[in-house]
Amino acid sequence: MVPFSFLTNHGLVLLCIADDPRVRMRDIASTVDITERAAQRIVADLVDTGYVSRTRDGRRNTYTVRTDLPVALPADRDVDLNSLLGVLLPGTSSGERRDMIADAQGKNDRTTGAGSRRGKARSDTRR
Repeated sequence: MVPFSFLTNHGLVLLCIADDPRVRMRDIASTVDITERAAQRIVADLVDTGYVSRTRDGRRNTYTVRTDLPVALPADRDVDLNSLLGVLLPGTSSGERRDMIADAQGKNDRTTGAGSRRGKARSDTRR
């Protein structure tokens, strides 16, 4: 059986950044099982499309994920990125990320009056 992943490399890189906003390219490449150059191209794609912003912090980059943006799905449904990340990121993700999700969900609850559901899912690495 051929191994596969439910998420594209772009999705896996986005999860790496959302889990650790100060993640290094080397660590992204290792986690997703791609080359560092491919990781750089994917991060550049995410920055160009507005899903991620990059700030230089000394010799490192710090990334911010725009969780308010919709994620276009083929079934003519849009899901906001925060809801998707809330399901895909494990409960052990960085404290900063968990706080960001909680803040965004609090804003959504106040504006829509709806509660949020958070689940956990395993993320597979691509081979």
